[in-house]
Amino acid sequence: MRLTKISLLCTAVALSGCSWLQSIEIDPTRDWTANQLYSEARAAVSEGTWEVARDYYTKLEARYPFGSYAQQAQIDLAYVNYKDDDAAGAILQLDRFLRAYPNHPNSDYALYLKALATLNERDGWLAELTTQDLADRDAQAARDAFDIFKELVARFPESRYAPEARRRMHELVNAQADHQLATARFYYDRKAYIAAINRAKVVISDFQTTAARDDALVLIADCYHELGMYDLEKDTRRIIELNKIKPKAEEDDSWLPSLW
Repeated sequence: MRLTKISLLCTAVALSGCSWLQSIEIDPTRDWTANQLYSEARAAVSEGTWEVARDYYTKLEARYPFGSYAQQAQIDLAYVNYKDDDAAGAILQLDRFLRAYPNHPNSDYALYLKALATLNERDGWLAELTTQDLADRDAQAARDAFDIFKELVARFPESRYAPEARRRMHELVNAQADHQLATARFYYDRKAYIAAINRAKVVISDFQTTAARDDALVLIADCYHELGMYDLEKDTRRIIELNKIKPKAEEDDSWLPSLW
């Protein structure tokens, strides 16, 4: 009787062991080469299956950390995070890549993607954003993105992304100038004239090469009039008239680095 119980116990243990072994999932990618992992990850990106792509890129980095595929996988993984609404994760990944490989052939793209992630633009450089879209963005994010675009243009002036970076810089500056001017008008409409003047002066000091500057001067003159400060109003309107007859300089990018 005792032997029968022992036999039954051993059988139960054996069966439970088999059940446990069957529950272990075997990784189908365990024998894949770096090329296979990278190819499958790229295919997953094309299909928009971000979790699958992230899994393959992560395994590629872990198994083949010193190859060229691993380097590219870091950039691609940042792109996956960016497209999967994880802008912060994309930025961390790109910072890691740029520190490790500052002279990598794709550093220009890494900077460009970092700037887009900083603006949290999900559709990237294919998106046609309006000035109002950019004006509504956080001012600090706009400044940070501007600095990243500026670094890209300075380090890689011949990059395929440089023209787009310059365009973005123009948009960011003009949009933020418009945003500051709109805020000044908001104060003016509510008869907060001192606050309106202070905000309009930000446009003149920080965005003096934009079209918003002249509108800011007009607003300041109007505020002085409402405050009964007629001498200051007169001086401001004299500056406005001088700006009208002053010849405009040819447009170039030389003014961009001096802003922000």
